[in-house]
Amino acid sequence: MVEDTGERVIPAYMKPSNGMLLEHMARYQFALPYVTGRVLDLSCGSGYGTHMMIKDRKDDVSEMIGVDIDPKIIQYAKGAYYHPKSEFRVADATDVNLPEQLGTFDTIVSFETYEHIEEEDKLLQNYERLLKTGGTLIVSTPFGEGRGVDCYSPFHVHQITPEEFHQLFTNFEEVQFYYQKGVLIEPPRQEVHYPLGIAVCKKSN
Repeated sequence: MVEDTGERVIPAYMKPSNGMLLEHMARYQFALPYVTGRVLDLSCGSGYGTHMMIKDRKDDVSEMIGVDIDPKIIQYAKGAYYHPKSEFRVADATDVNLPEQLGTFDTIVSFETYEHIEEEDKLLQNYERLLKTGGTLIVSTPFGEGRGVDCYSPFHVHQITPEEFHQLFTNFEEVQFYYQKGVLIEPPRQEVHYPLGIAVCKKSN
């Protein structure tokens, strides 16, 4: 049994109608059209999203790697989800040696990672270093009161504002921003308050 941290999404332990499960699965569904080539699911958690992607995109993916810092959750993922083109590994998303350990990728998906990372510069640098030229990075994070402000979550370092979220990806030449409320993911509408943002970033050739 994997320990429930309060943020782990493990479909086998949750009702299909669970709101958090539906929201997380909606993000992976959103990512599917972008997933191609060699793919990294950075901070993959229990591995359900990694498995969703490889099953749907198996004809367009050469290799899928799911990575998480927690050995117990990776052990669970290895037991729960198998596909001949995918594997799960224990690794730290901020490790400066990660590109040497994993290589580079055509697509990187990193959902609900940034808000947990104190050394955010190392994470952002790894996003760029792990991504091939011409590759696509898809990142999500919840919004809050801003960098350095207590967000009252025991699991998050902070939750940034939408404006701060935009500033994370200035090194990418092409970036599209989407926003999520429940299972709905769309370009922003002024009258809607969105609790979470998604960035789709293309690394220039």
